[in-house]
Amino acid sequence: MAKLGNSVMIFLLHIVVIWSSNKLVMADVSAIFIFGDSTVDVGTNNYLNGSLATANNPYYGIDYPNHAATGRFSNGYNPADIIAMHLGNYTESPPAFYALVQKTSFKSSILRGVNFASGGSGILDDTGNPGFHNVVSLTRQIEQFQTVCGNITEIFGDVKGSKLIANAFYLISVGSNDFFDQFRYNYNISAPELITDLTDTFANHLQNLYNLGARKFGIVSIPTIGCCPAIRSVTPGGACNETLNGYAQIFYNTTLSLLQDFSSTNPGMNFSLGNSFLMTKGVIDNAVASGFEEVEAACCGTGPFKGSEKCSPKSDLCKKRDKYLFWDYFHPTQKAAEMAALSLLYATGQEFVTPINFTTLATIQH
Repeated sequence: MAKLGNSVMIFLLHIVVIWSSNKLVMADVSAIFIFGDSTVDVGTNNYLNGSLATANNPYYGIDYPNHAATGRFSNGYNPADIIAMHLGNYTESPPAFYALVQKTSFKSSILRGVNFASGGSGILDDTGNPGFHNVVSLTRQIEQFQTVCGNITEIFGDVKGSKLIANAFYLISVGSNDFFDQFRYNYNISAPELITDLTDTFANHLQNLYNLGARKFGIVSIPTIGCCPAIRSVTPGGACNETLNGYAQIFYNTTLSLLQDFSSTNPGMNFSLGNSFLMTKGVIDNAVASGFEEVEAACCGTGPFKGSEKCSPKSDLCKKRDKYLFWDYFHPTQKAAEMAALSLLYATGQEFVTPINFTTLATIQH
């Protein structure tokens, strides 16, 4: 086994402590609102006509209760579910917005939170549409949240409604698809211009959420997107694409600067930023020590590294799903999602989540 670096050792120590502890301090947030892409989507795209970014077919959900393919891009639960379980009395993520609008009890159903995330979406409005045809952009997700806010204040009044919204936890996991689209379609824009555009647009999204009353932002950065099975499958020798990985690292740094500036100019705004790039790279570089046997190929898929297309009933399916880092061509297994979520929630240093962990953020009261 390769010698572990200090950062990986710290990460693995966090996981051991978390898994072995029966005395975790759990928050109890008023509500959880979730925004982003397929990493935290719990079925939004099931309701979109013509969307190709769906996960409502086997073998998705094979380890979810009753083996249900709910639209989660996972063999079971995703990070949104696990984070929700640890932030209050939740059995999983709050339901998707489109699932709730089907109910006559919409107003009462939104009071503990809503999941707006849409697989394939990104920070930019056009992201995901060329390849997946129909996704819910982050702009539209925030517009849906505005509708929810209006209903909350209608139920509770301005003062009590504003307090619920301010004390809610806002989970945001987005950005990978903006870079994947650049990789796929080679837009006529330089890397620095793309980073600037994304950072400025992300700042506008955060400002819009803040203006609607959001105060506690738990943000998950972009992982090692250049090492997912879909990218390895088209890279000579099956190597990681370091250009994509470089984008992820740069965007983490610009996002941290953005959040620091944003919190200093918007009173009451608090944030936690998770470094999923560093966490994922640590696992890839030290698979055995991390508890995995396969960190390159997907568990479910076809072609090289099982990265040629999404998981389906015709795919090759691995047997030891907990030993795989990747479930399908882009997404982590439930086990990998759990490892990352627990580190975001409980890590005590600032290497993997800064300046505070998600649990500490959630306990802040406004």
